[in-house]
Amino acid sequence: MEVPAGQNKQKEQDFLVASISQLSISNSTSPQVVAKFHYDSGVAELRFDPESDSNASVHFVLHTSRLFKLSPFQSVCISEASEMDKEKSYSRGISIQFRNEEESRNFHCAFEQWKKEVVVQESDFPNGTVLSSQSKFDDKIEASSAKMYFHYYGQLLHQQNMMQDYVRTGTYYAAVMENRVDFAGRVVVDVGAGSGILSLFAAQAGARHVYAVEASEMAEYASKLIDGNPSLGERITVIKGKVEEVELPEKADILISEPMGTLLVNERMLESYIIARDRFLVPNGKMFPTIGRIHMAPFSDEYLYMEIANKALFWQQQNYYGVNLAPLQSTAFQGYFSQPVVDAFDPRLLVAPAISHVIDFTSAKEEELYEIDIPLKFVSSVGTRVHGLACWFDVLFNGSTVQRWLTTAPGAPTTHWYQLRCVLAQPIYVMPGQEIVGRLHMVSHKAQSYTLYLTLSAKMWGPGAEQGGILQTSSGKLDLKEPYYRLSQPQAYPLPQDQQSNQLLQTQDIQIQAQDEEGSDLMQQTLQDSGAELHSL
Repeated sequence: MEVPAGQNKQKEQDFLVASISQLSISNSTSPQVVAKFHYDSGVAELRFDPESDSNASVHFVLHTSRLFKLSPFQSVCISEASEMDKEKSYSRGISIQFRNEEESRNFHCAFEQWKKEVVVQESDFPNGTVLSSQSKFDDKIEASSAKMYFHYYGQLLHQQNMMQDYVRTGTYYAAVMENRVDFAGRVVVDVGAGSGILSLFAAQAGARHVYAVEASEMAEYASKLIDGNPSLGERITVIKGKVEEVELPEKADILISEPMGTLLVNERMLESYIIARDRFLVPNGKMFPTIGRIHMAPFSDEYLYMEIANKALFWQQQNYYGVNLAPLQSTAFQGYFSQPVVDAFDPRLLVAPAISHVIDFTSAKEEELYEIDIPLKFVSSVGTRVHGLACWFDVLFNGSTVQRWLTTAPGAPTTHWYQLRCVLAQPIYVMPGQEIVGRLHMVSHKAQSYTLYLTLSAKMWGPGAEQGGILQTSSGKLDLKEPYYRLSQPQAYPLPQDQQSNQLLQTQDIQIQAQDEEGSDLMQQTLQDSGAELHSL
């Protein structure tokens, strides 16, 4: 069932409840009642109409009303006294008896969604205050970016693109089904549910109930898909709204989501995932995925470098229909190098073993994702020109039965995320065994992405190198929001088996060494054969 949130989308909504009784009059109950959410002269109301007597309707203005759950089948709705004259008017309330627990949950969800459309003030009820209509999401994301974002994910063709990424979808399915014990009989919240496919997976695994929260128009399609699978859909409620704003009738035992963007953090949905954890997850509840890792290594790719640099040659023309374009050549050159390159590349282009930055979704704070600072330190395995930093990510589903990784590593089966490379306008030269140091500083912005500040330096090498010193430095500023999708180029091909096992163990299946002792058991579930360095939030 879908619970709509917007006034412009829903004019009224009806529920059938078993009975109601006036708290202040008697303990007698009415016959079966229709509870209707609607707008009357622009005011959101909840009206109870007994089927046997339409003149006995009971009205509540949502602005001044609160709903409390007394039991799985019984709730109380209370309306405050009038603000105009509290001394001469009184609060009133009714007891609502539902026919089953499912109807109770749906009613509570609808009540919160309808109420959230009204600009409300904090009330004096002892068990909490009403959320304001302005959410944290709106505070940090510009409206134009959010509109484009939700429009994009509200289209079926983009959902199909993600669903047809069989590495992605198959890994999620396996992670859920191999860990049925984590889902069976549990309450699940699907954060950013999209088409609802992960909610259906959770229901297949035996979830008692799944709340599929989706803010885009895709919520309507998710409802259709779920309704078309009634044996599973009866345990799934679609809630249209942002996780920063919606209210749920109960806490979740487990969160499931696909919040990863390019370089793991693009689109800033990880922050919403963490907010959902803080709002909805029971203490020590599970999160699928559980941790994410950004992997980084310097690379050498002369062909890519020349491809980008040559784009600016257009602006060298001094007689373009009588116009000298040269004044813009330098700006254009820097502009092309400000675009991260998204493609699939051969892992043999890497010139040093990768290091990784770990984000533990179960403990990271939302604010820690506003700015991410990663020190870089590598030792070159070859003598070459280093053209920049290659990046990819993986996530862990830390199930009670099976721990499964989803990776976007070079040389592994390609996903719709591909990999990402930050290309420097000025390459640096290194020799075998030479140390490469630097920093990747990622600063979030309101367009739901990050500005990347990359610096790489070649340290002194050979006799006297122990005294330190930098021989050459190169830096660049890139916008993760505006990548160069180089997907028409030849894609990566797998290494021969003997090379693949050695190379990919260094970059993909590395062993996590937690920076602190707490949680170290979680951080040591992957293969043993690596000396990669980690920096954890």
